Amino acid sequence: MISLSIKDRVAFVTLSRPEKQNALSLEMFVALDKTIKQLRRDRTLVAVVLQGSGDHFCAGLDVKSVMKRPSSIVKLLFKWLPGNANLVQRVVLGWQTLPIPVIANIKGNCLGGGCHIALGADIRIAASTAQLAIMEAKWGLCPDMGASLLLPGLVNKDNALALSIAAERIVASSAQQLGLVTEVCDDTDARIAQLLAQYRSRSPDAIAAIKQVYNRAYNQPSRKLLWQETWSQIKLLCSKNTRIAMSNATSDAAKAFRPRAKW
Repeated sequence: MISLSIKDRVAFVTLSRPEKQNALSLEMFVALDKTIKQLRRDRTLVAVVLQGSGDHFCAGLDVKSVMKRPSSIVKLLFKWLPGNANLVQRVVLGWQTLPIPVIANIKGNCLGGGCHIALGADIRIAASTAQLAIMEAKWGLCPDMGASLLLPGLVNKDNALALSIAAERIVASSAQQLGLVTEVCDDTDARIAQLLAQYRSRSPDAIAAIKQVYNRAYNQPSRKLLWQETWSQIKLLCSKNTRIAMSNATSDAAKAFRPRAKW
């Protein structure tokens, strides 16, 4: 479900589940985590292109497949220490640990977990027809994939709140105005080919240094925030309001929520 090919010193990582719009299963999370570790060891690479198979980048978490097996939720959220990144956080933040540029080639739907993975890339090139969304609130959950470390360097707080609470799709041009997308174009493949040619003409040591310095400048200290994300999600998964939200998301008859729990 995750394929890796290397061509002319560029790694192409492809989410390969086109019949499900590349929706994320537990197996895909595990494979992405292993792929990032593999790429980190390859010093010959100049860049990574992260893409989806078919017409879409990624439709987000395959909720039905994950919820069928409670053990899957444990595997996704488990961490040895509170401040460590768990599996869902590593597949977003892991791209930031690579000393080379990571480009997300965004076409079609880029929703929920797929959007968070794209945010983990250094540069996001989106097709003009692409749509993006931070979807967790639709299911009564909060974003917990590590993007809270990245969003402050991309969008203003009010826009981050609005996007996360609305849980609605926005078009690529709107995403670019907010800062979620770097560029919007009609031919993402051609534009990415231009960027790759540029990267090949630069010193790999200079690129690695630039990325390391800017990551430290733009990213917040991570450990407390990573724990806050995970602990909030665990509490929400145990909440009656979350079960109501999940029911409302798949039903036309919306149920009323209970009073807010203490946070």
